[in-house]
Amino acid sequence: MTLDAFPLAQALQLGHLDAHDQHALVRRGELSPRELAAAAIVRAAHLDPALGALSHADFDGALERAARVDRNAPMAGVPWLPKDSLRYPGMPTRGGSRSRSGVPATDASPFVRRFDAAGLVAIGKSAMPEFGLMGSTEPLLGPVTHNPWNAAHSPGGSSGGAGAALAAGIVPLAHGSDGAGSIRIPASACGVVGLKPGRGATVAVRGRHAIEDLIVADSLMSRSVRDTAWAFAVAHPGARLDLDALRRSPGRLRIGVVGGSLPGLAPDPAVAAVLDDASRVCASLGHHVEATSLPLPGGGVWQALYTLWSRLGLDAVELAAAQGGDGFAAQALEPWTHGLAQYHRARCGVAELEQAYATLAALPVAFEAFHQRFDVLLTPTLRTPPPLLGELAPDRDFDELMPAMFHWISYTPLQNLAGTPAISLPLGQAGSLPIGVQFAADRGQEPLLLQLAAELERAAPWRDRWPAVSVATALEEAH
Repeated sequence: MTLDAFPLAQALQLGHLDAHDQHALVRRGELSPRELAAAAIVRAAHLDPALGALSHADFDGALERAARVDRNAPMAGVPWLPKDSLRYPGMPTRGGSRSRSGVPATDASPFVRRFDAAGLVAIGKSAMPEFGLMGSTEPLLGPVTHNPWNAAHSPGGSSGGAGAALAAGIVPLAHGSDGAGSIRIPASACGVVGLKPGRGATVAVRGRHAIEDLIVADSLMSRSVRDTAWAFAVAHPGARLDLDALRRSPGRLRIGVVGGSLPGLAPDPAVAAVLDDASRVCASLGHHVEATSLPLPGGGVWQALYTLWSRLGLDAVELAAAQGGDGFAAQALEPWTHGLAQYHRARCGVAELEQAYATLAALPVAFEAFHQRFDVLLTPTLRTPPPLLGELAPDRDFDELMPAMFHWISYTPLQNLAGTPAISLPLGQAGSLPIGVQFAADRGQEPLLLQLAAELERAAPWRDRWPAVSVATALEEAH
């Protein structure tokens, strides 16, 4: 079957399936890997013009890769999207920035090589904000990514293109990287599953960096817990995860619930209601659910986040200036990135950096003590439902944008600073927009989180919930 001949209706039907079910068609001989890839390409061509989820399309390359896939690979032919920051051979790595060239990468990290070996077929790159420094995907480079549930709203970021593509059903798997919530934020905003692994829990993804090595984690986002769990097992250094355990109860867990965010801000009432509902579901499953407080005061931790995040902005500016001069950096980088750099220069010296790294060292110890009392920490993922596009645009006034962004994402960064794993699950809705809740555990407890997530998926399933721009609505229109 050629790409031109692949029926739209069949492609849309296939988009309802998660990665496991799509691969089952290849395993049974009903479809070839090339046909699975062709179906994803048809879905992308049909749905993405309304979303802007793809920053780069490599459809011809995808069909060539699919033709070479080993049919016996664990996920032979299953389509996926690397994020624009992930080096993938044959595709550009622009990181959502006008400062980067479109020269295709020629090498791949161990992370990428593992998923290639597993048979996944990359069909392009997913959109992201410049260097992943913003919680909404509205890069001046383009494209601006729209939330598939309501196109006027943000899909979150920085893995916003991934979240939108998954929610719409374009692909069943998409890469996300998470430095302050960048997997969990779009997972919540788009109504999908997003796991941030703990510090050091995956094979190498990028070059070494003194900050990113400590706070950034990568995984594949998806619509189902089993797909997320499979991807984590592939990327884990030891690749040890009992996927059969997802079918079993994790036992009676002690779940501590925190409603307030890191700087002490209360959640939006709609978010608080979803958190209450999630707590009740956990209690109905036999878990002990108890209100508690975060293991460290938020003030010093919050300042550490500002110090480290603004340093990443300064790094970006200094690198662009080294490559093309100050004039190039001034024109090529976004106002938000320059604002972070200026903030760091003005407010963050040696003492602030020392305090930030001391916080990174103290938090794992504090959370280890916390998890002696509670197996799992339950919080909102985000403080409000997804904002309107433009509210977190990178050219908004910096003094307004900085609190707007950090207050919205004020639940997720703590796990990056502590190096602990966390997962966002789509357990609620506010009008047309999804709301996620976040479950976090101690380091090394990703299997426990995934087992709990699978139990919640059975108790409060989301599989049949589809947004306004999706394979489900497009199939109805096609009929």
